[in-house]
Amino acid sequence: MRTAVNDPEHGFCRDCLTPQPSAVRRCTQCGSPRLVRHPELYSLHLAHIDCDAFYAAVEKRDNPALKDKPVIIGGGKRGVVSTACYIARINGVRSAMPMFKALEACPEATVIKPNMEKYARVGREVRTMMQDLTPLVEPISIDEAFLDLSGTERMHAMPPALVLARFAQRLEKEVGITASVGLSYCKFLAKVASDFRKPRGFSVIGEAEAVSFLAEQPITLIWGVGKAFAATLERDGIRSIGQLQKMEQSELMRRYGSMGNRLFRLSRGQDERVVHADRDSKSVSAETTFDTDFGELDDLVPVLRALSEKVSARLKKANLAGRTVVLKLKSKDFRTRTRNRQLGDPTRLADRIFATGLELLRREIDGTKYRLLGIGVSDLCDAEKADPPDLVDTRSHKRALAEGAIDVLRNKFGNGAVETGYTFGRGHRGKPTRPGEEDEPEVRHPWERI
Repeated sequence: MRTAVNDPEHGFCRDCLTPQPSAVRRCTQCGSPRLVRHPELYSLHLAHIDCDAFYAAVEKRDNPALKDKPVIIGGGKRGVVSTACYIARINGVRSAMPMFKALEACPEATVIKPNMEKYARVGREVRTMMQDLTPLVEPISIDEAFLDLSGTERMHAMPPALVLARFAQRLEKEVGITASVGLSYCKFLAKVASDFRKPRGFSVIGEAEAVSFLAEQPITLIWGVGKAFAATLERDGIRSIGQLQKMEQSELMRRYGSMGNRLFRLSRGQDERVVHADRDSKSVSAETTFDTDFGELDDLVPVLRALSEKVSARLKKANLAGRTVVLKLKSKDFRTRTRNRQLGDPTRLADRIFATGLELLRREIDGTKYRLLGIGVSDLCDAEKADPPDLVDTRSHKRALAEGAIDVLRNKFGNGAVETGYTFGRGHRGKPTRPGEEDEPEVRHPWERI
């Protein structure tokens, strides 16, 4: 008997996409146990796709000798883990873990320096494949995105669930990496679903089961509930989402302000956010981790200048500017300080980024030693609006012209062709994790580094 593709009592095989009767445990066509069934399987259309251990997966794809070995992507001994393959994770390695702790947990791991240009290239390839499914693709990072496939069933001649399963197959065959898929009726639960059964997961959370499912989950499942806020909720006796479901909205808002409203809504599976295609860049930044902790301004200033020039170069290349300058510091005990200042006008000039960052940095020189320094800009806009003439600082125009001349020389002869007085002859100060170069700049753009 032929099984109806859109029958909610039936599912399909993720390996051959053959429809399956409800009673079988293995595919009747290929014998695979990877079957998908859910009462709302063929009516849901909002998905979250997350590539599995993306950086590590790309490296293993390019070097088959690493296939069955633990792999860590990150900096040197003083750096942190960018990502780790699942073999390394089994041994206790986690993203953002200090490298020395990661190597203590998994000393046999192969450590690879991040190759962001390569990862961005693969990320763009994955994004193009997603856009083949629907124009409503909202990238979240280089390796994950939300997709809204409503109205695409006629185009693909199959429901969204099957389209997503076929995409996962294509990703493995054509790109050589894997992804996990979460399918639901809202963004929040689609993201939650994609975290289940990784790697190569395919999970569904329907509307009918949302409240009962969430009731059993810890409060940390809710977006925005990090360690600090979770500790606050726990002090108030709240540990599970089920407890939030029993509380009135007014009570939650009285206790926790706007976050209380988020707790009320998400604890009940209420999330009305829609998928927005082509999210804009949020910020452009660069940071470096030191081999030796530094607490003196003289040691930190040349590094700040070099990073400011790198951020400026990236902004100019992308024809962007930013209104807010953000300083980031991480102390030797891994506590992070973030300071920011909004400018009167957007900028893309290294001179203004550095000067503003220096003002912020001076206030943080209090005896604390730092292992990481970063600088960036946010509130991005087109460069046409950047750096208008300053009627107060009349020398700013001359400095901008000088910086433009330096850019021309560097573009022609390389970055080392011209150095400022802040950085010249001071390479021994602020030595980064990898001798002779800074950590890759971080660009908070959904899919590619600017």
